[in-house]
Amino acid sequence: MKRTIIDASQFELDDTVVAIKRVSKTVKGGRTMRFSALVVVGDRNGHVGVGTGKAAEVPEAIRKGKQAAEKNLISIPLDEIKTIPHDFVGKYGSASVLLKKSPDGTGIIAGGPARSVLELAGVKNIRTKSLGSSNKTNVVMATLQGLSAMKTPEEVAKLRGKSVEELN
Repeated sequence: MKRTIIDASQFELDDTVVAIKRVSKTVKGGRTMRFSALVVVGDRNGHVGVGTGKAAEVPEAIRKGKQAAEKNLISIPLDEIKTIPHDFVGKYGSASVLLKKSPDGTGIIAGGPARSVLELAGVKNIRTKSLGSSNKTNVVMATLQGLSAMKTPEEVAKLRGKSVEELN
């Protein structure tokens, strides 16, 4: 399930560069070097996006990645203690990220790539475990997929035709 994409102009977004890779293409005259940047943007209040940019220079690759991330901004549900509504496993490619709801005061317990997504999304209390691939791009995308698939208790109750009290 994919959440609706949001217009980025209405939010003040922070960005983090998760990875910069040097990529090469072999051509007739030798190798041409370019840079690929993986960028995460978010408003630290329930909105986050991920994008990649590729260019001959690092700053240009980062700028392109930031633009792509702003286009892919999604909204995620957070409860009153800034944690996720339920546990979930996000999957992307061969990477899986286990997202576990945590009580207040836990903080963000997560590896590097997943941590940057969760911090910029505004999650304050969560435990995660990266399973499978350690590829930074796939781990970031798996975390984003897991967050986008979250449902609030109200959404689940509406889908089942019950009240929130009946679910408990």
